[in-house]
Amino acid sequence: MAKNLILAEFLEQYGEKLQLRHLNEQVSLRRDLVTAEINRPGLELVGFWDFFVPNRIQIFGNKEKAFLTTHSDSDIHSILSHFFQLKIPCVIFANSLEPSDTMYSLAEKCEIPLLQSAESGTDLVVKIGELLRYELSPVTTMHGSMVDVYGIGLLLLGRSGIGKSEVALDLIERGHRLVADDVIRIRQAAANVLIGSGHELLEHHLELRGVGIVDIRRLFGVRSVRAQKRLEVVIQLEEWQKDESYERVGESDEVIEILGVEVPSVKLPVFPGKNISVIVEVIALNQLLKIYGEFPAQEFEKHLIEKLQEQANLREYLSRDYE
Repeated sequence: MAKNLILAEFLEQYGEKLQLRHLNEQVSLRRDLVTAEINRPGLELVGFWDFFVPNRIQIFGNKEKAFLTTHSDSDIHSILSHFFQLKIPCVIFANSLEPSDTMYSLAEKCEIPLLQSAESGTDLVVKIGELLRYELSPVTTMHGSMVDVYGIGLLLLGRSGIGKSEVALDLIERGHRLVADDVIRIRQAAANVLIGSGHELLEHHLELRGVGIVDIRRLFGVRSVRAQKRLEVVIQLEEWQKDESYERVGESDEVIEILGVEVPSVKLPVFPGKNISVIVEVIALNQLLKIYGEFPAQEFEKHLIEKLQEQANLREYLSRDYE
């Protein structure tokens, strides 16, 4: 689900980074931020409001401020009065610009926060947009272990105690990296992109039954961990069931849906003596081949069909050979 973001929280977390200052402190910052889109008023300042989206942060730069100086006080009051009455989240003045007295009074009357930044308008649009996209992106949590194997983000799922953390530990010993264990935070960074990371309290720690909590970064070094990774394959560990039908060739791609995004999924049966870590490495390498446009299972199936067709043609020829 998407995070509910308040302007006050955004300013507290990123205000120093963006050099933001609250000008009219008597106006509350408890305004909802619901979109990552930023607006720089242009046509709105000349009275064209047809496509104006009021729930966006508004940024005034040198261009917007200079344009307003070309109008009379009555025109400016009329334009800004309509502008502030639309209940926009806030107005940010770039380049350390100061709002006019008219803006101050109208913003206070309509309870619109006025902010100021030393950053340029262009930089603010880019930086604030990126931060809002991150904060407002849909997020869910899953129980499992996430590792980076050969550059492929793998999420290990399965019932409690099946060995997810043990497999992750074995992969770390083999030179791969831990992203998170136990509580995995999955964020939708783009339309078809999911990013996995750990909880800040459990960061880079791994729980091993019978041993307890271990700090992977301290035990294996900083090269054994990473803060986040794109999720590319889900591996579902489950006990071997003799009556269960498992994939033998791999020509059909199974998927699992997370936050509306389909992720390739592999059902991996577990039984004593089976080297799960090596198989997980093969799954990662196989996914790399698919990324580069090579599909071994499909190529094998195609080659098999061609061979069967050749044999069928040969049998037909021999059946008609009377010499």
